[in-house]
Amino acid sequence: MQFLVIEGNIGAGKTTLSQMIAKENDAKLVLEQFADNPFLPKFYKDQERYSFPLELSFLADRYNQIKNEVLNLDLFHPLMVADYYFAKTAIFAQNTLKEDEYHLFRQIFDIVFESIPKPDLYVYLHADTDRLLKNIESRGRDYEQDIDPTYLEKISKGYFHFFKQVTNYPVLIIDTNNIDFVKNPEDYQQIKNAIFNSDYKLGINRLIL
Repeated sequence: MQFLVIEGNIGAGKTTLSQMIAKENDAKLVLEQFADNPFLPKFYKDQERYSFPLELSFLADRYNQIKNEVLNLDLFHPLMVADYYFAKTAIFAQNTLKEDEYHLFRQIFDIVFESIPKPDLYVYLHADTDRLLKNIESRGRDYEQDIDPTYLEKISKGYFHFFKQVTNYPVLIIDTNNIDFVKNPEDYQQIKNAIFNSDYKLGINRLIL
């Protein structure tokens, strides 16, 4: 395996797990750069007004990061771990943009997506909305505290709709509602074994831990 993607809804723990796996395996770590996005705090307060500039800025930022990091192979780190995949751009945009805005956005996305490399394994950490809200509250980012639960549910549905269309790389959906891989080493070991010690068919694969 050379390119591993770990994703999940907001608060699922994708970045934490990516960091843990990358550190243990001396892998190249690619983290989504969103903290300095000037539209994000504004979006959480007024989604209708700031959704289009936010999604366009994410598209540009993610493409530039992938072009600079993912497409440049690192001979010293044979494994690359990313806490997002470029397809996330369309998943979120579909749930935040108006129909005409999304149509325009999708035309730009499709042109760019053709050049994006496919992961060897795409891992999705699934958690119920209540669990996500608890995780979001615990990590204490001010601009996330007003997230509407229905927005998280829409994002989750968007991911699963996307997975149904994937045919050229394996997607592993891991239900994490009953585990805590941050605090419990045994839970982390289970996830790690599932990622590195199993073979998966192209398309959707499911695992409950």
